[in-house]
Amino acid sequence: MLKKREGLHIPAVVFKTRKNGEFIDIHSNALFENRTIVVFSLPGAFTPTCSSTHLPRYNELAAVFRENGVDEIICLSVNDAFVMEAWKADQEVDNITLIPDGNGDFSAGMEMLVDKSALGFGKRSWRYSMLVRNGIIEKQFIEADVPGDPFEVSDADTMLDYINPNANKPKPITLFTKPGCSYCASAKKLLT
Repeated sequence: MLKKREGLHIPAVVFKTRKNGEFIDIHSNALFENRTIVVFSLPGAFTPTCSSTHLPRYNELAAVFRENGVDEIICLSVNDAFVMEAWKADQEVDNITLIPDGNGDFSAGMEMLVDKSALGFGKRSWRYSMLVRNGIIEKQFIEADVPGDPFEVSDADTMLDYINPNANKPKPITLFTKPGCSYCASAKKLLT
């Protein structure tokens, strides 16, 4: 069911995005043309693994990816533009481009559209990441086809290790905070 598409061109689709309160059509071919892009795709905005680990780590390592030749990092999810816009604001993500695959056309073209109806999600993207150079998929990391929400290989560190195993990553910091605490938010900003 889930197979790698390394060496193949990305699907040609139109993404319905929003910017400054307006709908904007973005053609996938134009988005990927003459650029090096890391894409990570996930089941849904506001879901636990996506919000607590997957998106934040890519955002944290964005500068390191840029230092290693990546022009842009894209997070793709089968959600509409309004949901992706709200999730970006909620997560305070400034280093990642969030792209809505509202109808799942890109995910279907990647053969990564899966049925999550048992969870009440409908059709969603399987969790994976890929390195795309000039529209051609160079490398793909696809999570194992097992029950649940596997998250072992599509993470930011695995992708960065593929691009440059010797990349200079920031040292990890653990910070325990209380949701909604303004003092905690201030402390976190000082550390980032």
